[in-house]
Amino acid sequence: MKNAVITGAGGVLCGSFARALAQDGWAVALLDINEAAAQTVADDINRGGGRAFAYGVSVLDRAALEAVRERVHADLGPCDLLLNGAGGNHPKCTTLHETYEPGDEDASDFLTFFNLDKSGFDFVFDLNLKGVLLPTQVFARDMLGGRGGNIVNISSMNAYRPLTKIPAYSAAKAAVSNFTQWLAVHFAPAGIRCNAIAPGFFVTGQNRALLYAPDGTPTPRTHKILAATPMKRFGEPEELLGALRFLIDEEAAGFVTGVCIPVDGGFSAYSGV
Repeated sequence: MKNAVITGAGGVLCGSFARALAQDGWAVALLDINEAAAQTVADDINRGGGRAFAYGVSVLDRAALEAVRERVHADLGPCDLLLNGAGGNHPKCTTLHETYEPGDEDASDFLTFFNLDKSGFDFVFDLNLKGVLLPTQVFARDMLGGRGGNIVNISSMNAYRPLTKIPAYSAAKAAVSNFTQWLAVHFAPAGIRCNAIAPGFFVTGQNRALLYAPDGTPTPRTHKILAATPMKRFGEPEELLGALRFLIDEEAAGFVTGVCIPVDGGFSAYSGV
């Protein structure tokens, strides 16, 4: 049995990844700053006959990650697959307007590009980029010495086409895609393949309030998203699983490293006309 370590495992998408890997025979270590959310996923997997352990940890705390690695070794063994799924945006880095409007430069009662909070920008870059760096520094050690393994990072459609209003998240996810390529080159001599998946639009706990009003009606943002998605719908978490299974399959993808696969219903291909 091989072992997978998943960060952000309490969320909708990474919880789906965890359940699928467990069904495929992997033992899974579920890391999340919200340990209760990770434990819920672990309980679900264990009830179904899989093997899962939950660990509460911040992906930005190197010492805590090292301690969790020791616990994972004791519970499961060394890591064969690291799935870096922790990430997210912050309200302090979300502008009110999609594009510049006169007066934005002097505004103080709403967020514009000119008054975005640096601490919010730092938070988004730390979570999305350093939240890949630090777990990789810790768990890639398990894949050295000829063992090989896989690192799969979760990028975003923002890495291809930055969305309005969320400059920090878009830039940070572009950095994740670039860093994935760097890791692929760096670890190629060790036999560690490093790739990424770029989800398009999926409804999750983080973005539901942006996509649907409290009464369940779609927001204007949802209408714009679906108008720019040729398949005219949001993705389902299970529709990401094929890309993951392909990337970690040594027979099907043994010569694939440094790529980022969009799973977006055609969003990245559509020019708008």
